[in-house]
Amino acid sequence: MVDIEDMDVEMIMVNKRNDERPKANVVRGVRSIWAGRALGDSFIPGSLKVYISTWGCSHNNSDSEYMAGLLSSAGYAVTSQCDEADVWILNSCTVKTPSEHHLRNMVTNGTEKSKKIIVAGCVSQAQPNIAWLNNVSLLGVHNIDRIVEVLEETAQGNVVQLLSRRASRAGLSRNVPLLLPKIRRNPLVELLPISSGCLNKCTYCKTKQARGNLVSYSIEEIVARAKTAFQEGVKEIWLTSEDLGAYGRDIDETLPDLLNELVAVIPNGCMLRLGMTNPPYILDYLEEIAKILRHPRVYSFLHIPVQSGSDAVLREMRREYSVDDFRVVVDFMQKNVPDISIATDVICGFPTETDEDFSQTIKLIDQYKFPTVFINQFYPRPGTKAASMKLLPTEIVKQRTKMLTTLFHSYQPYANRAGRVYKVLVAEKAFRGDYLVGHNKAYEQVLLPNVPTLMGKEVQVRVTNSSKHSMMGEVIEKDQWQIICYLKSLSSTISQNGKHLFIIFCLAYFYTLLRVYLLTEGKVQNIN
Repeated sequence: MVDIEDMDVEMIMVNKRNDERPKANVVRGVRSIWAGRALGDSFIPGSLKVYISTWGCSHNNSDSEYMAGLLSSAGYAVTSQCDEADVWILNSCTVKTPSEHHLRNMVTNGTEKSKKIIVAGCVSQAQPNIAWLNNVSLLGVHNIDRIVEVLEETAQGNVVQLLSRRASRAGLSRNVPLLLPKIRRNPLVELLPISSGCLNKCTYCKTKQARGNLVSYSIEEIVARAKTAFQEGVKEIWLTSEDLGAYGRDIDETLPDLLNELVAVIPNGCMLRLGMTNPPYILDYLEEIAKILRHPRVYSFLHIPVQSGSDAVLREMRREYSVDDFRVVVDFMQKNVPDISIATDVICGFPTETDEDFSQTIKLIDQYKFPTVFINQFYPRPGTKAASMKLLPTEIVKQRTKMLTTLFHSYQPYANRAGRVYKVLVAEKAFRGDYLVGHNKAYEQVLLPNVPTLMGKEVQVRVTNSSKHSMMGEVIEKDQWQIICYLKSLSSTISQNGKHLFIIFCLAYFYTLLRVYLLTEGKVQNIN
């Protein structure tokens, strides 16, 4: 297997599958794959079926959707059934050890079944020399738009490695174009990357080695992609990146600049959801972001990882913010964005975490009682600084993870919601398929009866029940909703104007009851 430099599209380096991996400095079988040779029947478009499996973040999922769209446009059949596929594309994640173990099992399983395998994503980019990747093709995160070339060579029995970073005319790396064909996992939701890479140097993170430094898309390209998605019937856009708040710092733009341009093109009946942002960068734009989150077509939702409630641990993680910085962001948003929903992340058992450090994390989560907390135990990732630190005993890491999980399940964020009325956008099916999922303005889940005609629509719902992670609801008919709106308006007017209007309201109410009674008894035709 040899590395393919980002050469002209007409040239690609390959070598035949072999039981022995060639040495890194040996190049074998260099040739053009488009030098006028006839394509073999084994990879004539339409004759191969391709299966794509994805691990990790929404950015990875977006990459898989792009690869599926490119392959479909080239004439290949993309299937959800791995056993019937000829080629497996495994789009990997390097954040956690378990997902990497799952990937390895899939590679072993596919090899035993004589499947042609392409490993894409962050593992292939950051760890291409892993022994169990010897005889599979590798496609890096910066070259997903060349998946068709890699598939065609892999289908011919060659092992291909395409991992080089892309270079622009200015000598800086650039991203994969956004205006490529896509097959969306959910036709109503567009996963829209606004940048790749980040500005951080977290000691535990392997993703930086794969995605690299921050490279932002231009506002014009992002807005163009959003317009295309809406024209194709999308109802929700999820902005994704390794760190949303850092957007534009490499191209002299800011996140509020981008969001204001996007808000201007969101049609009625559609919504925008912001992705994950670390505290340091959003601190500069609190007022602007709060204003955008109050916009009726933007979900009042933020995902802000804290990772630890201890400043000492955050310093060892090189997170570049303090717990107080995190509190400033959360407190400001909760004060200035009505009913905002905030999600966060916590790592349990970082190597330097003491009992006191962990107790501070417990206190922080207990104070805010976030409705969504992604709880992860620490995994040492090869090649990171934290992997060389002395690890805590496994039993302590598991114990702390369990303690925080128990705390998280001890409170009910959606309790006492029965009877509340929300406008929700229905754009998903629940995991089991028994319900549809609507999201209110705060991006809180409301499960609804599985009525297909509701998909893609905004409807008014009344909450009937709730669980730890969501609410159950029923759709309110239009005339019912008009009555509720009238009563809400009347109640608001009364609260603002005092007891005199309350008396008038009571008199009007009893007058209406009397009128209904007399008309029912037939004693009068009209009362004026």
